[in-house]
Amino acid sequence: MILDVAARRADLTPERPALWWQGTWLSYADLDDRAARTASVLHEAGVGRGDRVAILAHNHVAHVDLIMASAKLGFVYAPLNARLAAPEQRAMAEYLRPTVLLHDAEAAAKAAATGVTLWSLDDHEARLEAAAADLPPVDLGPEDIQMILPTGGTTGLPKGAMLPYRQGFYNAVNTVMSWGLRDDDCVIQATPCYHAAVNAFTTPLFHLGGRVVLQRTFDPAAYLELLGTCDVSILFLVPTMFGMLAEHPDFGRADLSGIRWAISGGASCPEPVRAAFAKRGVGFRQGYGLTEAGVNCFSITTEQAQVRPGSVGKPVIHARAVVRGPDGAPCEPGAPGELTLAGEHLFAGYFERPQATAEVLRDGWLWTGDLATVDEDGFFTVVGRRKEMFVSGGENVFPSEVESAIYDHPAVLECAVVGVPDARWGEVGLAVVVVRRGASVTEDEIRSHLRQRVASYKVPKHVRFSDELPKSAAGKVLKQKLIPNELPATSDMGADS
Repeated sequence: MILDVAARRADLTPERPALWWQGTWLSYADLDDRAARTASVLHEAGVGRGDRVAILAHNHVAHVDLIMASAKLGFVYAPLNARLAAPEQRAMAEYLRPTVLLHDAEAAAKAAATGVTLWSLDDHEARLEAAAADLPPVDLGPEDIQMILPTGGTTGLPKGAMLPYRQGFYNAVNTVMSWGLRDDDCVIQATPCYHAAVNAFTTPLFHLGGRVVLQRTFDPAAYLELLGTCDVSILFLVPTMFGMLAEHPDFGRADLSGIRWAISGGASCPEPVRAAFAKRGVGFRQGYGLTEAGVNCFSITTEQAQVRPGSVGKPVIHARAVVRGPDGAPCEPGAPGELTLAGEHLFAGYFERPQATAEVLRDGWLWTGDLATVDEDGFFTVVGRRKEMFVSGGENVFPSEVESAIYDHPAVLECAVVGVPDARWGEVGLAVVVVRRGASVTEDEIRSHLRQRVASYKVPKHVRFSDELPKSAAGKVLKQKLIPNELPATSDMGADS
């Protein structure tokens, strides 16, 4: 197993373009040289094997420099979520105890609050130019930790998921082989590098010798322009971002001729958004992954996705998946249960959180906390988070199913459904809806729309409208923030249980 991917790629394809950053293509030889210089600078600063090196910044070439340099010095890449507030940054720094923290100008105040030794990215290029690139190789193995990534949890302080080199290797192999990536593929990394999204395409394409365009933050107009100018072939975004592209005035004239397919991460992409891309000739696939399992856990072809638009497909080649009941026994086809995964792509555990690790890693299987079904043909469909499912009048309600039905309404731009307490039914649904610009819809119209599509007990008792939905940096809706402290004591309007 080759751990120093930068050095190997510089040997195999040194002049091939690898990373586009701020208008310039860096070759694989460039990436390897930058990685060596990054490792040298850190070594001179006293960073050694196993030390955490943090970065608090939006997407920046320094993220890639650190990832590639980790195998040259043995330190651990430990990015911090740039959206967290200063007290949260300090708490994360106290948890991870990084030796040094790189930061961009925007995050300077938050970085200062951590109490860690700071390096401003304003000096990053000068620091690399002054460095040597002649460190002796470090003796690392597949189980050494390369990254500690913050989990994408929506409540509380994130845990640090420890990702060994073994996990990165198998994630790359699984992605390339099961998704059919090619060495001429190009993707835009617009989702944050400080989340597991960096391992969705960026690190697998670096293994393969493909191209990555790094966008500092997602900007729909700039993204649409980059599609043609950088010969992008695959689209990877979260549903909110895809929706912003489809709504953008430039979408109709953007150059999508080179796009082989699009894949949605984080959540299922609403049908109206998929339809907008289909009109432009772009087929959609649904992805599924989580930080703890190498991000890319299932694969589905574009043709299969057209027949099963809600399915994530079948497990990637070096992975196993079983839907289980609470007793651990496999569920019957079509019956929902907790999705469990096994394979060499699993993480090594949570940093200094043995109890949390033991709760999710059991006998070689990762209990994901996600509810799924598998049909008789072996195709998996994720139906929601275990903690999000609620019981109304004795019936299980999966918010994702109700959300999918709400999205069928032409006036709906975004929506989210959560379970809230109810004196009669135990729990009922609360739907929060964002209406498209220029459109209008009432609560009763939403309920009437739903009654034609889902069982009566699934129709939310409460419907509220909002200008936007609260989201994490990974684009996931923060559903806990949607639950109000009080709800009106309405009658059974909308609760047709």
